[in-house]
Amino acid sequence: MKPWLQLARISNLPTVWTNVTAAWLLAGGEWADARLYWLIFAGSLLYTGGMILNDAADVKFDREHRQERPIPAGQVGLGMAWSVGGGFLAAGIVIACLHGAQVGTTLGLVAAILFYDLYHKPWAGSVLVMGACRALLYLMAASAASSVPGQPGYAVLMAALALGSYVVGITLAARLEHKQKGVLPLLSSLTALILLIQPGVLCVTRVVIGGGDEWQYLILIVFALWVLHALNTLRRGGPHIGRAVGLLLAGIAVVDALAVAAVSVPLALAFAALAPLLRLWQRWIAAT
Repeated sequence: MKPWLQLARISNLPTVWTNVTAAWLLAGGEWADARLYWLIFAGSLLYTGGMILNDAADVKFDREHRQERPIPAGQVGLGMAWSVGGGFLAAGIVIACLHGAQVGTTLGLVAAILFYDLYHKPWAGSVLVMGACRALLYLMAASAASSVPGQPGYAVLMAALALGSYVVGITLAARLEHKQKGVLPLLSSLTALILLIQPGVLCVTRVVIGGGDEWQYLILIVFALWVLHALNTLRRGGPHIGRAVGLLLAGIAVVDALAVAAVSVPLALAFAALAPLLRLWQRWIAAT
């Protein structure tokens, strides 16, 4: 079982749950609506299928550079990986659409997943597609809860864009994990910083315009400290880049905490508390 969990980068899966839940609530969805939980399941299938196919598409590279990965190590067959990954994507599409997700948005998400899996190695611009995957996951969940089909609303759209920016920042850092031997260049660090702080900028803007309580400020401080710690680790280069990427991936839960803070402070605090638990889980199943 563990090789399959490694293929799926299962330690990141709870961030899919927080993404879907945050988007659903921001779009006006209710906790009691069973569609939320079906969409969480659908999002989990789409994420897991995409991660499995990512390794299947990268098998040539991994056989040369990462022979410990499950497929080149012979723990999972290549054909089986393609079949299971593709099956998960198909099931995710059906379940999401049957429970209210807009068909176009769902298919757009799957197209982004497949494009990234197939072209992220040869095309540097695919980092934007990775950000689009998470943003489209947000929009997919929101489309089922929105009272106006096809119109996610300003709050959801801004949160999706901020999350997408954050994920692009993570992906830029992850690309350096096997290339950077020394200290990370200053320009790369500044680029990552600008992208990664966008959820915090959005939260500050919302608080300044609409007001906020001390709990929202607390979550904002947690986010700032988390990102600064990750960036400080990233700047050290070499093997520290992988640790920084793991921190930033776990921090997706804090990004969702910022998004839902205006809707449910207890849920936001729970999301923020999830981040260090995910970091511990990464010690068992690597996040990248």
